[in-house]
Amino acid sequence: MKNNSAMVFVYFGINKQGQKIAGELVSNNMAMAKAQLRQQGIRVESIKRKPKGFFTLAAIGKNNSIKPVDTAIFMRQLATLIKAGVPIINAFDIVADLLDKPSMQQLVLQIKADVQSGTTFAQALAKYPKYFDGLVCSLVESGEQSGTLETMLQRIASYKEKNEKLKSKIKKELTYPLVVVIVAIFVMIILMVRVVPVFAELFASLGSDLPVFTQLVVAVSSWLQRRWWILLLASVIAVWCTIKMYKNHVNFKNKVDVWLLKLPIIGSVVYHAVVARFARTLSTTFTAGVPLIGALNYTAGATGNHKFYVATQQIKEDVKSGINLQTAMQRTAMFPSLAIQLVGVGEQAGSLEDMLDNIADYYEQKVDNALESMTTLLEPMVMVVLGVLVGGLVVAMYLPIFQMGSVVG
Repeated sequence: MKNNSAMVFVYFGINKQGQKIAGELVSNNMAMAKAQLRQQGIRVESIKRKPKGFFTLAAIGKNNSIKPVDTAIFMRQLATLIKAGVPIINAFDIVADLLDKPSMQQLVLQIKADVQSGTTFAQALAKYPKYFDGLVCSLVESGEQSGTLETMLQRIASYKEKNEKLKSKIKKELTYPLVVVIVAIFVMIILMVRVVPVFAELFASLGSDLPVFTQLVVAVSSWLQRRWWILLLASVIAVWCTIKMYKNHVNFKNKVDVWLLKLPIIGSVVYHAVVARFARTLSTTFTAGVPLIGALNYTAGATGNHKFYVATQQIKEDVKSGINLQTAMQRTAMFPSLAIQLVGVGEQAGSLEDMLDNIADYYEQKVDNALESMTTLLEPMVMVVLGVLVGGLVVAMYLPIFQMGSVVG
């Protein structure tokens, strides 16, 4: 386990090749951090403790944060070198040189130092749970024990890459509607703060009675001019609190997970994505030789949704009691009938892992189709809402003019 007293240090230095590098290092104190860097052949130019909750200049300037795709690349490159007969210690050095991110280079070299000190590769990875979860460590351990480490690393890399590809697609398709909504909100605020006051002054100079709708719009505009910062601050606090509560409060996260599945359009995307992740994780672990009970345990944590976590734990208990996987999945009433039927076919044919892979591929394609449909529906809906808001604002401003025209007429 990671030492609770460990601190993160930010350093700038020069490596063995004479290149200037920057990165982060986890150590118990400053002296140990400097010693670790010297052991790795890095001449330290400056080093300081990273303040909690702040981004470092190095991280911002070099996009230095470690992402799942970075660990997938690490696994893939390491597997290739081990398969080619390169000793694992040498392979760590080669991979570290090939990687672009200083933080990832540092992580690889720290893992190398741990392995050199006598720990297994799986134990070394377990020291960094932020980047390597229990599933990865278990698969690596299985590979080490069975002498198939390179194969296992390839499977882990493929698993991570497919998961990240799915996440990336979802984020990409949701970005456009979200940007349009944000732009629409800003346009409305600008109109309320800049345009409406001009009309309000005009109406005030005419001294005529305004329609109720126009009075409401002018009142909101007046409030925004004087109190816009309250709206901005409240929005920032609301977003920050929501993110914090989702990360730190289990009950709140569980409610959000359930709510997401019930949402129209988006709920279908989330549902199929979770089913695909369930099948992909179970296939990867089961293929690696992890017993079905253990594979289900890892799969429960990997689903990323509380409702499916509970369902997977229920499946695990049913399988423990002797029920087959197909029936156990059916009893949860959470999985689509096609997935349940295919699992049954896989169990009967003795090719469960292959069938689970097929299920994952199928539902990932369903996610793609659902995302396309969602984007097709959301784009016109967002434009209609924007049109109604702007149109309503225009009507509110011109109602008094029409009213005066009718009086004159």
